[in-house]
Amino acid sequence: MIYHIVSKSDWQNAEASDTYRGDTLDTEGFIHCSTMVQVANTGSRYYSGRTDLLILSIDPAQLSAEVKYEDSGKGELFPHVYGPIENEAVLAVTAFPPQPDGSFELPEGLGE
Repeated sequence: MIYHIVSKSDWQNAEASDTYRGDTLDTEGFIHCSTMVQVANTGSRYYSGRTDLLILSIDPAQLSAEVKYEDSGKGELFPHVYGPIENEAVLAVTAFPPQPDGSFELPEGLGE
C-alpha cells in the first residue's frame, strides 16, 4: 500500500471523475506518495497545521501507471506514481487532522 495526502476539495473533485491527477502530475510528471512510515513526517513537513487533509490508501497493483521508488535527495526513497490514479485503486480515504502543535501523527487504523 502507498499513501497520498490530498485536500478534501481536491479529492471531492476527483470523485466526480474516474481518476485523480494530483497537483504535480502535469508539472512534475508524477504524483508524490509516501509509505506508511513516511506519511506523518510528510504531513508535518509540507502541510503543518492544515485542517482540510485526507490520506488516500492506494493499492499499487490496481494502478495502470508505473510506480517508482525514487530518492528524495536525502537518501530516502518515496513512491511516485507516473500517471493518474484510478479511483478504484483508492481502497480507503482517512481523515488526517493535525495535532494541536500543527504536526501530524499516523491516524489510527491506517493500513488495516
